[in-house]
This record gives sequence, C-alpha cells and structure tokens, in this order.
Amino acid sequence: MKLRTILAQLALGLFLVTATNAWAQYEKKRWPTGVPTPAINAMDLNGRVWTSADLVGKVVVLNFWATWCPPCKEEMPSLQMLHEISDSKTLVLAVNVNEPASRVSRYAKSTGLSLPILLDSKSEMVRRFGVEAFPTTVLIGPDGKARWRIVGDVDWSGPQANAWLAETRKP
Repeated sequence: MKLRTILAQLALGLFLVTATNAWAQYEKKRWPTGVPTPAINAMDLNGRVWTSADLVGKVVVLNFWATWCPPCKEEMPSLQMLHEISDSKTLVLAVNVNEPASRVSRYAKSTGLSLPILLDSKSEMVRRFGVEAFPTTVLIGPDGKARWRIVGDVDWSGPQANAWLAETRKP
C-alpha cells in the first residue's frame, strides 16, 4: 500500500476519532453511476469462500475494517448486533484488511464477534471497491449492485441505518 494512502487513512481515522458530536461521523454517497459492482471472492476466518453468486437476493452490508482502527472497533458491536437480528435476506460481511488471520481471529474471539469475517490480506478487495479510509461500508442491493458507500463509523442498530437498509432492499 502506498505511503500516501496509509497517511490519508490515518488522518481520516484521527479526524473521526476526535470529531465532536456536532459533526457527523460518517459520509454517505451513492455508488457511482456506471461503475460496476466489483466481484466478491474471499475466504472467511472459518475457511468458507464467499462469492458474489452467494449474495444474490440479499442486501449485503460489506464493511471494510482493521483491528488497529479505533472507529472500526467502535462500530463493530453494532455490526454484530445487525448480524444477530437480521433476517435471511440481509447479510453482514466484515472484510478485514491487510492483517494476519491469527490476529483477526484473536480479536474476534476476545470481542465475541460471530459475524462472517472475510480476509483481504493483500488489499485486493480494498482496491476493487475503491476503499480509501476505514471503516468504509458498501451497501449492495438484492440485485448484486452496489448502492451506497458510507465512510466512517455508523450505529448499524439505529433508525438511520435501518432506513438505509430498507431503501437498499427496493429495486
């Protein structure tokens, strides 16, 4: 990963951590028109390979994160809650970026995470999805098309996120 990209991620992370409650802690943007949704093909911590074909018909909350990222760690409990309360038509996938599986596994066990955690050890998915800061979440509709990109931490158990998911379910 280029030094400039790493510095930009750290700067954004620092900003998000220090932002006051008066500031929004996320930025939500439409997925760019005409940009196809990148393919998903990644293994999770349990050895299961997830592909785009597995996700058709579901709303996918695809979250990019790292264990060293304070806003990511702050957001993770609400992603876990969303995973626990979601119906069979909603899927939460946490994509850990550029960390050893052993570290990610220890973190998941120590924090009680049971949601699927995909490993992006070479940052390939990060590049394909255009992720520049952590956490970043891409909301993908049941048709397999990305609809929204949210940069920053979100309360995924709150009413705002619930409204986004309902909107993403619509064709």
